[in-house]
Amino acid sequence: MDLLGWVLGVIAAFSVGMAKGGLSMVGTISVPRMALAMSPVQAAGILLPVYIVSDIGGLIAFRRDFDRRALRTLLPGAIAGILLGWATARYVDDRQVGLVVGVIGLVFALNALLRTASDARARLPDPARGSFWGVVSGFTSFVSHSGAAPYQVYAQPLRMSPMIYAGTTTIFFAICNGVKLVPYALLGQLSAHNLVLAAALMIPAIAGVLTGLWLVRRMSPGVFYGFITWALMVVSAKLIWDGV
Repeated sequence: MDLLGWVLGVIAAFSVGMAKGGLSMVGTISVPRMALAMSPVQAAGILLPVYIVSDIGGLIAFRRDFDRRALRTLLPGAIAGILLGWATARYVDDRQVGLVVGVIGLVFALNALLRTASDARARLPDPARGSFWGVVSGFTSFVSHSGAAPYQVYAQPLRMSPMIYAGTTTIFFAICNGVKLVPYALLGQLSAHNLVLAAALMIPAIAGVLTGLWLVRRMSPGVFYGFITWALMVVSAKLIWDGV
């Protein structure tokens, strides 16, 4: 990579780490950011090992803070979505997928901002709803590491505490990323060159995990959900712009 690629790579890796530290939407634009200096496919291949290492830090930090019911309703669909992404990888335009994800995320974020406090009652985990959004999240996560937006459409209305939300999100995507390793390798995205670059980016990623965890532990629920909603809106607008 040239100097611009390294600068963007360090910023992207730090963002990935912050996402694994609990600020899930921060990492969504990591691939588009690196794609300014390289192909999106190479960016995704370099960042997957960074995601995996960051996942380990997140799993340690949130090992006691997660919602088992939410994970049970999401994970079967997510694994199916990942397999669907693998099966259709050669036919899919990741920017067009990003466009669809962006529209979904933007509509959801606007709705969340317009609702009154009385409308924001917590939902219970639902297998049908969880399976649907799990498939969408798994598919978009495989294609462009942009699974956080559809995941949030399902998870945010559950109104978990910030720590439980962050832990559930971290564990969900840690499992998804583990499942993605095999199909990514079969598609040739885990080359020796990409792995060397990924290894160099793991230090800023770990620093990002610690930073995200520090922030989540100090945020009130209102501030936390306000942040992830506005972050979803910004990320969705970026995905729509790229897709258009």
